[in-house]
Formats: sequence, C-alpha cells, structure tokens
Amino acid sequence: MNTTTTAAAPTAALPPPRLLDAGDGALTIEFGDRVDPALAARVQALDRALQAAIAQGALPGVVETMPTFRSLTVLYDPLRTRRAALDAALAPLLDSALAAPSGQATQATPGRHWRLPICYGGEAGADLDSLAAACGLAAADVTRLHADALYRVDMIGFLPGFPFMGDLPAPLRQPRRREPRLRVPAGAVAVAMGLTAIYPWQSPGGWHLIGRCPVPLFNARAASPALLAPGDRVRFAPVTPAELATLEADITAGRLGAEAWLETTDA
Repeated sequence: MNTTTTAAAPTAALPPPRLLDAGDGALTIEFGDRVDPALAARVQALDRALQAAIAQGALPGVVETMPTFRSLTVLYDPLRTRRAALDAALAPLLDSALAAPSGQATQATPGRHWRLPICYGGEAGADLDSLAAACGLAAADVTRLHADALYRVDMIGFLPGFPFMGDLPAPLRQPRRREPRLRVPAGAVAVAMGLTAIYPWQSPGGWHLIGRCPVPLFNARAASPALLAPGDRVRFAPVTPAELATLEADITAGRLGAEAWLETTDA
C-alpha cells in the first residue's frame, strides 16, 4: 500500500493547478504535491462540479473522474470530445474549485458521516503493541486516540473501496513498517504517517495493523460500489471480540446493511 506523496502540515500558500496529458483519453489536474486538507478540498470541489456538469449533459464525452489526495484525472472519449474543448469547459469549474475553503474550513466540505465498528488488537491488530511502544504510549492510549479522532476520507484507491483517511492524531504518526506483510486480512485497520485506512480485501501491505472493522467496504452489485467516498467523515466505535463476532454474523446473514453505519449526511 504505497502512495507517491507524504503527509505534510497544511500551508497557507497553494501552487496554481497544472493540466497534464494522461494519454489520448485523459487529463490530470494537479493541485499540488503533498497530502494537505486544502488541496483535498480543491480536488473534491472540482469533482463535485464535474459530476453535476456530467449529470446535466454539459460535458459530452467525459467518461469518468478519478480524484486523489492532490489531483483529479478526467477520462474522456477522444472520439466524442477534444482536449481543447474539454479545457474550455473545465475552466469555469476549475475557477470555482480554486475558491474552495482551505485549512480548518475544509471540515465544512459536504459529505456523509459514518461511525464504523472496530475491534482493536488481536490477530488483525498485530502491530498495536509495537506501535504503542514506538509512540511512547500504552496500547490503551493508542486505541483511545485513534477512536476519538474524526477522519476525513481523502481518496479511494490502491484496492477497490480502499479509503485513505487523513487527520490521524499526531502522537500516532509513524513511518511504514520496514518489512511489509505479504497478507493483510480483509477488514484490517491500519495507520502510517498521518493516515489511517481499512483493507477491503486481503492483500500485501506495509502499514501498522491496529484492529479490525467488519463492515464491507465494496459491493460490486451496488449503485455506488465503494461504501466510502472522498469528502466523507469517519469515526470508529470500539467493540469487543464477542461483539465483533456478532456483527460479522449479522452482516453475513444480511441482518445489517450499510445504512446501519451512516450517521448523517451533509451532501
């Protein structure tokens, strides 16, 4: 689970965006080169504007958008539109995105609020004790700090439905593990640098595993396959191993759906 950027403290000065070719059917709008709430706000503002324009039929030929921490890629059909026409259509939308709030004001970004269960420690939280030692904390302090924070979903990537969430409390920030694991179990909650994440699938990974979340994060049959989306906010609700087992049984049996974890929506 690697990214090309590192978490950094937000700064007041933001660079002007760059429009970059990404093959003959895509372009990337790059807002900066770091993980920064202000850059994420601009990316999400542009993505919302693009989605509204697509829904209104104002961007013929645009197929899909792909937001990240610091950039947004627009995929288009080169047989239906040209780069010059797309640049012209994007200009007013980009101007609007550049007016997006920065700094602490990004907390006002529209999005849904989720409260996801997590069982700290155990097999899926195998790094809890070593992370606590590296941070100079007790394991109980790590779980308290992690559960008390409100996280911002900055992007979905690496795996289908995989949420990269910012605003990890400063005392918990550590580099990735020196030796990545070949198999991280699905549902594992991990931290590294200034981020926390949940693995939707079993996969390799090099972040510190602190717990397990039983909620499925991707359903290919759903209208929106990924449960979380950029701009969403997430809190974690600690549960015991017995409660985790009950939740997993209820989810598997279809007695609990995604709506059980949704608290509010500002969208």
